[in-house]
Amino acid sequence: MADKGHAVIGADRLFDTFSGHPVKKRLEANTIRIVPQDGRGLDNSVDCAVFSTAVEQSNPDYLKAQELGILIKTRPGYLAEIVSAYKTIAIAGTSGKSTTSGMLAFLMYRLGMLPNFIGGGRVKQFRTDKNPGNYLAGNSDQLVIEACESDGSIVNYRPKHSVILNLDLDHHSIAETGMMFEILSDNTSGNVALNADDWNLKLCKIRDAVTFSIDKASDYQAVDIRYQPFDTNFSVYGQQFDLSMPGKHNLYNALACIAVLAETGIALKDIAAVLPEFSGIERRFDIHLNDGRHLVIDDYAHNPHKIQSLMQTMQGIDEEICYIFQPHGFGPTRLMKDGYISAFIDGLRDTDRLIVLPIYYAGGTAAQDISSEDLAAPVKASGKDALAVIDRNTVFDVLGEYDAYVVFGARDDTLAELAEEISEKLR
Repeated sequence: MADKGHAVIGADRLFDTFSGHPVKKRLEANTIRIVPQDGRGLDNSVDCAVFSTAVEQSNPDYLKAQELGILIKTRPGYLAEIVSAYKTIAIAGTSGKSTTSGMLAFLMYRLGMLPNFIGGGRVKQFRTDKNPGNYLAGNSDQLVIEACESDGSIVNYRPKHSVILNLDLDHHSIAETGMMFEILSDNTSGNVALNADDWNLKLCKIRDAVTFSIDKASDYQAVDIRYQPFDTNFSVYGQQFDLSMPGKHNLYNALACIAVLAETGIALKDIAAVLPEFSGIERRFDIHLNDGRHLVIDDYAHNPHKIQSLMQTMQGIDEEICYIFQPHGFGPTRLMKDGYISAFIDGLRDTDRLIVLPIYYAGGTAAQDISSEDLAAPVKASGKDALAVIDRNTVFDVLGEYDAYVVFGARDDTLAELAEEISEKLR
């Protein structure tokens, strides 16, 4: 909104404790004024105050906005207003939203479509001194958004087109999320692109879907697939595509983009010409070290489905892997505990090790009634090599035992720093 010419001020409790945070510096470079999260930044010149749904109503800024009679909106509510103002393509699903929305925005940008983009992940090729990479302020009436189901607000979006990538356990039960996807489909005025291979999505009532797939017949099915350690080659309707990202999950993400663009009239050969240029999203299979012997990867995988995809991809790369996982939040860890345990028991080989870091806590009022040990202990009891640690520096004690390390978890940018520190020590 700052790039669109609006005056924006903002507060974040992380910035209060870390005044030199790089995101804070980027926001300030965009003429956004950062103020302490104590209510002093709000006055009668403010038209509306927008809050994340994770912010408690006891927050000083929230209370000050109420006191001054300032119009209060939630972040997803405000996003829903923006969605309605554009010809929006909403990317939904319990996994892959950030990569797919970023990939689609990048392809549209390279194809000269001048898109707007609001995403949850940082597109590496959109990063500048001012832009973290998670948005574009384009000159067209087209907008690509990551439509997250976490707080239920996805049902308020009324996009032109939608993509539904998959359906699994994440923030809500599969049934609850499935109902949200059905409502999103009903609210979509144009095409809904749907993963025809996803078993849970088959139970949803999605009208007139354009389908994409790998295993089953669909409108846009990938064939002649060649999975390489760090990229993927495939064909659709005889057109060869090269994707500079590994894994079956990323192939689904690319197929979703191909389906959307092709249905809007873009030729497959034109999509194929720019697809290899997409280098991915920050903290999505980020390679920090690959020197022929050692491999260090940082990834955002944080729910069971994402973790299964990550481990499946890694099994084709190295025979012995040390996985370093940080659960994000006490509530999500409690919800997905059984899924985590199953994913690790199924995905860990006898030659692999799992280290579970302390649960990431970003503040707030969540009950801290679950620990990393509650995840590691059942995995270890199954016969797999797993342990929980209370200090992440413990991981440096095993650097001589493995050549491949995967650091993964959501929300915490310092995990990328951990991956880089592991890489430096291995170098």
